[in-house]
Amino acid sequence: MEARARARYIRVTPRKARRVVNLIRGMPAEEAQAVLAFAPQSASDHVGKVLASAIANAGRGTDRVDAGRLRVSRAWVDEGPTLKRFRPRAQGRGYRINKRTSHITVIVSDVTKERTR
Repeated sequence: MEARARARYIRVTPRKARRVVNLIRGMPAEEAQAVLAFAPQSASDHVGKVLASAIANAGRGTDRVDAGRLRVSRAWVDEGPTLKRFRPRAQGRGYRINKRTSHITVIVSDVTKERTR
């Protein structure tokens, strides 16, 4: 059984969020939560919330799965829309500041029913 969770329009750059997602990909879900709790990156808070939501989604419905049997099977970060801002500079100029957003997706699956690739 698979359960997925997605957070969209998160104000973290995709490059920084991918560093955190690469840490937890393939880990057991409870171990991944422990890693994210102590990771120093700011994106780890957002990824931790998405992972917690995916674990909660696995516990719903008719195919309820124990959190101890879940593994982060797939996780990725897509780029969201970029907010364009301007910073005033010397002599009346303006420099563009790009404030990037991310879409974070985490899929957890049952260890016993996981496909081998």
